[in-house]
Amino acid sequence: MAVGNWKLVINIAKASPNCSDPSSITSNDDRDYCVAEIERLKNLYLPAQEANKKDLAGLQSQLTDLNKRIQAMLSQLKIFASNIAKREEDLGFAQKVLDEKTKGHYVFLRLYDPISSFIFSDTASQAFQENSLLQKTANEDIKTIEQYAGELTQLKVDKASLEKNQVSLAAVQKEVADKTSFLASEVAKVDTYLASLSAKQQSFLAAKLESLGLSRSAYNMKGGCSSDISPFKDPGFGSPYYAFFTYGVPNRVGMNQFGAKGRAEQGQLYPQILSAYYNADLTTGNSQSTNIHIVGRNEFGESIDKNWTIEEYLTHLYEMPTNFPTEALKAQAIAARSYALAYTNNGSGSICPSQQCQVVKLGAHDSNDAWSQAVRDTAGVVLKSGGQPIKAWFSSTHGGYAYTTADIGWSSTSWTKRLQDTTGGVSSFSDLMNNAYDKSSPVFYCDWGSRTSANKTAWLKPDELADIVNAVLLVKKDGSTKPHLYQTDKPNPEGTDTWDVSTVKSKLSSLGGTPIDSVTNVSIGVDFGMGRTITVTVNGQSISGDDFKNYFNLRAPSNIQIVGPLFNVEKH
Repeated sequence: MAVGNWKLVINIAKASPNCSDPSSITSNDDRDYCVAEIERLKNLYLPAQEANKKDLAGLQSQLTDLNKRIQAMLSQLKIFASNIAKREEDLGFAQKVLDEKTKGHYVFLRLYDPISSFIFSDTASQAFQENSLLQKTANEDIKTIEQYAGELTQLKVDKASLEKNQVSLAAVQKEVADKTSFLASEVAKVDTYLASLSAKQQSFLAAKLESLGLSRSAYNMKGGCSSDISPFKDPGFGSPYYAFFTYGVPNRVGMNQFGAKGRAEQGQLYPQILSAYYNADLTTGNSQSTNIHIVGRNEFGESIDKNWTIEEYLTHLYEMPTNFPTEALKAQAIAARSYALAYTNNGSGSICPSQQCQVVKLGAHDSNDAWSQAVRDTAGVVLKSGGQPIKAWFSSTHGGYAYTTADIGWSSTSWTKRLQDTTGGVSSFSDLMNNAYDKSSPVFYCDWGSRTSANKTAWLKPDELADIVNAVLLVKKDGSTKPHLYQTDKPNPEGTDTWDVSTVKSKLSSLGGTPIDSVTNVSIGVDFGMGRTITVTVNGQSISGDDFKNYFNLRAPSNIQIVGPLFNVEKH
């Protein structure tokens, strides 16, 4: 069953466009198609996979029970063997006694004179008693022998029966064990495949996010943030209207560049800044002549294939504005130096010049500018863990929080940290806006995406938000409806029909749901300790933060998206 489907999936995955090769996807339409196709394949597999897992759990339970029963049988067989040996010994002894008694009884019968007992007994009654006692003793001896023999025979029968059952049970055990092993292998294969689909899906979603112009580098703060609140930007249609604002941009791991700026402005030196973001040793005296091979194309259209020493490489780095405080620049230089050494395995490999690695340009900074000075001031200083340079990740704006690599689904690392990146405690959005070290970032609090019909803002009408909520509620009722719940202002990437507002409401009603016509109230539930939106409640109906974000991004018009785990809603 699973094997056949496996082959089917592989064949489908090779259809045009080539969704198995993210580098070959160049248009947003193709990305949309591939994301939808991968999601469809996942939905195709998941029901069978869940059934397989349930069957596997049953087989494993059955196998455990069979093993227990076989062990119990082995214990019982040992008891039978011991009892049989004892009975054989008892029977042998009893047989010897009986033989002697039988011999004596035979002699007695041969010599017995029934008349003499009457002649020599005082009374006839005494004579009868003596005869009766002799006969009774003989009968008891015979019964004992018969009992021992019967018990021994029954023990041997029981032993033979148990051995036969053991052989039969062992055969069943082998069959169940074989089935368990096979099904476990199939489940593992599908789990691995589904994991690969999720990885590809995340790759395509990341490519879609690129179209928003996410500012991952503080040096190159590109557009994408509508900034609808300050200054306020009217969408051109009647109020009320709603927008969802995300705190920070991906990936929120390692150093927060605007956070480093805020910390430096608070008087922190670079060792203190780095220790806030990394669990690593700050080492000095490292080689400044390690060769770094840079190859690839950067965001400025330059094709680069160069070999520079690590220090020369850093002079070509464009990741942090040169007007940031000196201590922030030093922290950046050390993080970038550590990352390049770790990425290239101390120069044995190459590194790309784009933000997928670290942004470098052919032209170096002026030797007298603040960045070049920060590189010189920290020459040979490297962050290490276990004696090796660390991949000291960083991004422009974390939104008041930093996560470990494991928190965002990457492989776990010992040097990344989870923290509230703030000057004080956070128990509200207001605390976060006031206390976050990176609050000065222009993308600290953003509604991402826009549409021309709303004056290039991300504001949504109450009925538009209601439609998104209805879509979320519908897919929670019936997961098979998801292919029909894409945004209505673009072609359906799965080639099927996209359900409009009225159809979604009708379908939800038919499944016992309660659709809403217009949003009147929205509230957000947040885990401020971790920095995640956990619930979105609309007109009294609560939805998990992750589900709302995922289906909001699927259904919202144009390229309007929620881009992180912590988001809030604004109403105007």
